Amino acid sequence: MPPLFSLHDHFLLRWLRARNFNLQKSEAMLRKHLEFRKQMKVDTIITDWRPPEVIEKYLSGGMCGYDREGSPIWYDVIGPVDPKGLFLSASKQDFIKSKIRDCEMLQKECNLQSERLGKNVESITMIYDVEGLGLKHLWKPAIETYGEMFEDNYPEGLKRLFVIKAPKIFPVAYNLVKHFLSESTRQKICILGANWQEVLLNHIDAEELPAMYGGKLTDPDGDPCCRTRINHVGPVPPSYYVRDHVKVDYEQCMTVSRVSSQQLDYEILFPGCVLRWQFASEGGDIGFGVFLKPKKGEWKKAAEMQEILPSQRYNAHLVPEDGSLTCEQPGVYVLRFDNTYSIFQAKQISLTVEVLLPDHLQKRLSPMLLKEYQHIMCLVS
Repeated sequence: MPPLFSLHDHFLLRWLRARNFNLQKSEAMLRKHLEFRKQMKVDTIITDWRPPEVIEKYLSGGMCGYDREGSPIWYDVIGPVDPKGLFLSASKQDFIKSKIRDCEMLQKECNLQSERLGKNVESITMIYDVEGLGLKHLWKPAIETYGEMFEDNYPEGLKRLFVIKAPKIFPVAYNLVKHFLSESTRQKICILGANWQEVLLNHIDAEELPAMYGGKLTDPDGDPCCRTRINHVGPVPPSYYVRDHVKVDYEQCMTVSRVSSQQLDYEILFPGCVLRWQFASEGGDIGFGVFLKPKKGEWKKAAEMQEILPSQRYNAHLVPEDGSLTCEQPGVYVLRFDNTYSIFQAKQISLTVEVLLPDHLQKRLSPMLLKEYQHIMCLVS
């Protein structure tokens, strides 16, 4: 990275825009970024660092083609990604460095495009293929790994982001990550409907768009997925696992005695809320299920409640377990931890539970009111 005073105007303008042209804040942001580059050895990360094999093979994505304005296009194919398998096979730092490396490679390609086209190319187009997005992709350690780091260190690097093939669960996933994004970045996200191929072709020449997405671009062998440039992945083989646990900070702990169960009540006042949980156990596996009852404050047996998520045993002592549920009707949702099958061993449970409000309420309520509603709705017995 050249000295601060020698950076070109287009580069400096990105930091000014990121802080609404507040000179003092922009300079502080840029100086912090320069320190980040020094600490992470960003200037040599492309040449001197290579991701572990498991990341190269099983983390999806890649640069492929250019949009009609000459900006590089980056694809992420989310559905087949195995977040837990990846995080059990490589360190958090490796994932961060891998994404930094991708960002630096894309910035380098923007610079080359600027030279080729004789105009400034400073941002990229992204396409997120979220077909097959499921609960496994909402794993909290994976979502939180990248956090605000890229907003703080690669401002104004995104021209637009197209989300295609979005399933019903996508709004839940988006609600979990959008607080990491600036308002400027949110405005660049376009969630496309059934006409997504038509929209992509409006922004990308057919010759630059992979055939699997409605264009004409293929690999030399005719592969419409362009696998030589876009990494299409699958489940991570357990042979890559290097650890049993991923460190997670939990909000509460409790003990489930031998031959007993514990129940946590969450009163949901509005249909469409999302109940999300993550837990780990010590002392062995634990049974877990979600039930519904009409009123809070009264303990009921599992057989006396409506079963929402069937109870089953989870190896949460090996890998943290997480999941979410869209609450279709108001009522008291019961998270039940079952240790009735264990004659000798009590289990220690560490857990975090969140309630996410429906989109229409999120948009209408202020952050303070949102917090109050979530407090009211999460009444743990």
